[in-house]
Amino acid sequence: MSRLRPTGRDALAAVPLVLAEGGALGWVWAAALCAPLLVRRRWPVAVLAGSVVLGAVAVVVGVADDVAAVVVAIAAYSAALATPARSVLVGALAGVGAAGLVVVVVPGLPLVKPAAGAESFATTPLTVFAFSTVLISGSWALARLVRVRREQAAQLVELRERQAVAEERLRIARDVHDVVGHSLGLIAMKAGVANHLVDSHPEAGREALGAVERISREALDEVRAVLGSLRDRTEEAEFERLVADVRSTGVEVELDRANLASVPLDVLDSAHRIAQEALTNVLRHARASRCSLSLRVDRCELSVSVVDDGAGRPGPPGHGVRGMRERVALHGGTIDVGPEPGGGFAVRARLPFAEATSG
Repeated sequence: MSRLRPTGRDALAAVPLVLAEGGALGWVWAAALCAPLLVRRRWPVAVLAGSVVLGAVAVVVGVADDVAAVVVAIAAYSAALATPARSVLVGALAGVGAAGLVVVVVPGLPLVKPAAGAESFATTPLTVFAFSTVLISGSWALARLVRVRREQAAQLVELRERQAVAEERLRIARDVHDVVGHSLGLIAMKAGVANHLVDSHPEAGREALGAVERISREALDEVRAVLGSLRDRTEEAEFERLVADVRSTGVEVELDRANLASVPLDVLDSAHRIAQEALTNVLRHARASRCSLSLRVDRCELSVSVVDDGAGRPGPPGHGVRGMRERVALHGGTIDVGPEPGGGFAVRARLPFAEATSG
């Protein structure tokens, strides 16, 4: 089941609901009720509205009305994941309750009389409505809980990333302070000696100036080493840590990373921030079970792509997408953000950079 696409899993889950009904008419109605569930991940609110209408018709007709309650509960779960509005629960309960009330009040309904001993709105309206209320409300509450947990997981990933950045900046500042402070102290001392001896003892003055040159070169090498270590961590550990944090929330993440040694540090940093924001959006909005992070280098261009199999459809672009576009614009690159044709959502960015030269 985990290897199937979400639509395939929904189709398999609908089979028992269809087969639970008896007779050709029951199978047809049950199949019609379950059909919208195949696209519930892509259009959750619309599917809920359609399921409520079809369920109300099923209650009035008197065919597959027990399946209707289950279908509405499943649709309410998807809609509650997509939006926190309480109108999802109110609309679902109102639709089912209104159909049951019509059956109770209007003579001759339902059109298909229930079997002897069967519970329905025509025979035991209070019991059936209570069952439907518990089922739909429980599904809605479960979805709200899952939504909150996903938002908390996304916030935790973002918090860990900010903490990692702060710790890295502190380490770099400390290392640079030690290197520069020590070297500048030696350079100032040797420069003072050279200035004092340049006229009276030229040889000693030149020796002191040579020491200044040597110390300054060593300091530059040490600073390059510090920044080089930052680059290695951005290339290796930071992407690995980001993926590990997302995996810890239960989402399967596939990391496909090329050799990033030729990519400048500022481009790597932008790529990391784009990947971080895209993966955070996967946790917050996509309702995905798996996604992929790909980093490719083609000559002097770094491509970053994050693709998920979820059905979350973001609203108007927020600060996250705007921030990604701004980072891409800094490097004169391009970015595409939107749904995939076969389902899911993708963020694809291309970051060009100048080819490194020696010397």
